[in-house]
Amino acid sequence: MVAPLLDDWSEFDDLHLDRSHPWYKRLTTQTQAYAEVAAGSFGISHFILIDGLNFAFELVGATETYMGLELCPETIRRVIELAYEVNVAVHSDFFDIVGLFEGGTFSNMTQWIPGRILSESVDPFHMTSVEYFEQWGREPIERIFAGFDGGGVHIHGNGRHLLEAVASLKGLKAMYLADDRGFPRAFDVLSELQARTGDMPLVVGVDFSDVAQGLEQHTLCGGVLYKVSNAPGAEAANRCFEQVRRYRVSG
Repeated sequence: MVAPLLDDWSEFDDLHLDRSHPWYKRLTTQTQAYAEVAAGSFGISHFILIDGLNFAFELVGATETYMGLELCPETIRRVIELAYEVNVAVHSDFFDIVGLFEGGTFSNMTQWIPGRILSESVDPFHMTSVEYFEQWGREPIERIFAGFDGGGVHIHGNGRHLLEAVASLKGLKAMYLADDRGFPRAFDVLSELQARTGDMPLVVGVDFSDVAQGLEQHTLCGGVLYKVSNAPGAEAANRCFEQVRRYRVSG
């Protein structure tokens, strides 16, 4: 997401977690300020993890990370280990400061979900084979999920070849299916995608008009959290939700 922080892997040995560093203190201080103001007024979402190969991307860029998997795999393993240490610290402090709301976490992907839930990213593997995900992605994700109450992930359009593998992650609670140019909308091929992910709860973005039509025609898939946009107003949204309740009862 930013220019590489290191010139090359030789600089990695200088990195370590320092919770006394001014930037770390700024993170926790700002989180505390938000928690104090938000109490009873609005929710605070967890951060998305920057661990595993995502962490390596930030250090040296994507190309050098992919090359490192072949040329210096032991260095990549050390990078993943530091990433784990940093992310556990950041998210442990987040939950210590913010706490839970009604026993759950406000989430950038699933809105609200029970427990201390993490938001994970498998983006680096969207451009790799499933085999690379199994070799480099599964263990770090399952390890950090196990230290909390699980987590959610998102899959972009170019990562749908990973669906079966990601859906089988231990500790995974839900999967957000993002829409990207050049790929069918997840909503339009939802039954096909759902057949590949089994019982895993899915999250999709959808326009209000599509949901209204689906409710009317009784074609909406169950086991899905629909993030609805472009509602014409609060009254229409409330009427729609009454249909949702009836849909569940009669469906």
